[in-house]
Amino acid sequence: MDDLAPSDLKTILHSKRANLYYLEYCRVMQKDGRVLYLTEAKNENLYYNIPIANTTVLLLGNGTSVTQAAMRMLSHAGVLVGFCGGGGTPLHMATEVEWFTPQSEYRPTEYLHGWLSFWFDDDKRLAAAKAFQNARIDYLQKVWSGDRELNLEGFLFNDEQVQGALDTFHTRTENADKQSDLLLTEAQLTKTLYKYAANNIGQKEFSRQHQSTDKANDFLNHGNYLAYGLAASCLWVLGIPHGFAVMHGKTRRGALVFDVADLIKDAIVLPWAFVCAKENASEQEFRQQILQAFIDHKALDFMFDTVKDIALQDYSAEQIEEQNL
Repeated sequence: MDDLAPSDLKTILHSKRANLYYLEYCRVMQKDGRVLYLTEAKNENLYYNIPIANTTVLLLGNGTSVTQAAMRMLSHAGVLVGFCGGGGTPLHMATEVEWFTPQSEYRPTEYLHGWLSFWFDDDKRLAAAKAFQNARIDYLQKVWSGDRELNLEGFLFNDEQVQGALDTFHTRTENADKQSDLLLTEAQLTKTLYKYAANNIGQKEFSRQHQSTDKANDFLNHGNYLAYGLAASCLWVLGIPHGFAVMHGKTRRGALVFDVADLIKDAIVLPWAFVCAKENASEQEFRQQILQAFIDHKALDFMFDTVKDIALQDYSAEQIEEQNL
């Protein structure tokens, strides 16, 4: 079989790739033209292949290392690599994973140009933030209305409590005149959804704690950082720097990652964190459930579509064609 050229590794679009890996206590290396991770058993070393052409994000947790040769191949394949703490939560900070982004001189430019065309205008940036908020609710409706497993667990989009919270959310979002109003409205909705989910699993007096105190909080942290990985990968592919946020603080370097990740967190991560906590699932079982849900509900496709639509809202077809010449 002929050796693959680095460009051949990019044939699968990022929005269609199936894999997101979290690894711990292993060594990532290049061997025989492939990227592998090595685990040390008692009497033998075990190698496992990482299909990098079909992978979006590689999270390296506790006890991991990576070779320069492996990073070179991961970069050629466009895989986003991040160092994090155990279970996908950050190693050093409470709000950010440190990402290594593959470098490419040939990423599209129209999405960055389109984003910047509105970003410096306060009113247009607020309108984009509202578009993000409405998109997340549309996605919540689509997922909760079409996921039979979640319905069986009591997560019903048409539930009176959910609809009441959404009515308030839509009214306050429409009337918001600054980003802080949107963030407060978002927080109030999520708090209501936490209460709704906790009641579904019979957990009384749930309190969201980023410093984990129970399995539900552990799984929320873990699932959120998997969502951050997808969001960071989406923005890198589109060439939009993470600092150009529309919702979260403009002074936070990775804030746009949080904006994009929020598109899917309430719809997928939140309910499954509580369901898996009720079932006393392991970290690995929860991770597999979340990753499968991302695939089933085309979470990465949705992120790409939403960000592209907002970026190109005022960008003409002629401008796009000029950029591609």
